[in-house]
Amino acid sequence: MRTRPLKVALLGCGVVGSEVARIMTTHADDLAARIGAPVELAGVAVRRPSKVREGIDPALITTDATALVERGDIDVVVEVIGGVEPARGLITTAFEHGASVVSANKALLAEDGPALHAAAEKHGRDLYYEAAVAGAIPLVRPLRESLAGDKVNRVLGIVNGTTNFILDRMDTSGAGYSEALDEATALGYAEADPTADVEGFDAAAKAAILAGIAFHTRVGIGEVHREGITEVTAADIASARRMGCTVKLLAICERAADGRSVTARVHPAMIPLSHPLASVREAYNAVFVEAEAAGQLMFYGPGAGGSPTASAVLGDLVAVCRNKLAGTTGPGESAYTRLPVSPTGEVVTRYHISLDVADKPGVLAQVATVFAEQGVSIDTVRQQSRQDPDGEASLVVVTHRALDSALSGTVEALRKLDTVRGVASIMRVEGE
Repeated sequence: MRTRPLKVALLGCGVVGSEVARIMTTHADDLAARIGAPVELAGVAVRRPSKVREGIDPALITTDATALVERGDIDVVVEVIGGVEPARGLITTAFEHGASVVSANKALLAEDGPALHAAAEKHGRDLYYEAAVAGAIPLVRPLRESLAGDKVNRVLGIVNGTTNFILDRMDTSGAGYSEALDEATALGYAEADPTADVEGFDAAAKAAILAGIAFHTRVGIGEVHREGITEVTAADIASARRMGCTVKLLAICERAADGRSVTARVHPAMIPLSHPLASVREAYNAVFVEAEAAGQLMFYGPGAGGSPTASAVLGDLVAVCRNKLAGTTGPGESAYTRLPVSPTGEVVTRYHISLDVADKPGVLAQVATVFAEQGVSIDTVRQQSRQDPDGEASLVVVTHRALDSALSGTVEALRKLDTVRGVASIMRVEGE
């Protein structure tokens, strides 16, 4: 074992960063044995230097992150500050000054991954980011390396713990969305501003990263269709249960049947209780991968939190340090297929549509005619009279598989019927 330590600069010392620092200290001997050289925390960049950080030498704390990454003796920079800037500038500066980078920054990678990979390649450095998707679950490296000789056709997953907790509570306890969100906030699963989670932005960033790796093409976050869970109601949950389904916020990345394009989308969907993802409860994550030779694979575990995310960061740190000692780098960006990203309208899926309709004869026939005119076949219909003074009834239609664009067109045509008082909810049915 070489005696000169590999020096690590840590950008950010919040929940994840402090746990990374703790593990580096308490497991220093084990890490050194696994890497082949000791690793040393050489500096920690923070915004609030006055905050007490247990177990970290105050002499390592700095507010000048740029100066830290510009040091010529830094071997690896660990970036856990999040956001696009200043993280992007700090990472590129680190490459320029001889350091490889381990990042947990999904937002930056989804927005600017190709440029970061290009900078890493230009300077002969590593860019690893296992922690950017699904916390502690080993997923990025299996897709980049273990399945590098296979052809991945589909990635279907629950990649946001906050929304999974909320939907799980709505399903198991009968709580409404607001009540379940309040509980998630009280337990620390949801941020004070939960927008990134509940509106699907977090999951969309992860979907962009997964699609890019799985299909060897570039997928930007702007190319990911995104819908959140704020419109999911207790009635939707109950309707799913009657179908033998549950509701999950899914990230779905698919290769087209002809292999000439890909799609990436995030939205709530009903999935059968028989599907492995249906049993993923609380704030856990799980990703279902379908590959040509390997078949169906499922990756499951805690998708967030200080310790799980730090575990993924440390795994990358060990790999990058080993590469440094060997004088090599790991796999970079693989985007050779250059497949276009098709709009969601070209996806083939099923719809569950709940309508408020006039409670009178002939309504069902009118609705069925609209479906027929749009070329969409109906699987099941359930109608229930409410016996209210407005003379309304509830009509639930589940379709067979059709183009998403045709299904959307059907919904728009239904809205124009005089007998349809309103479209109460629309939800895709997946995972069959």
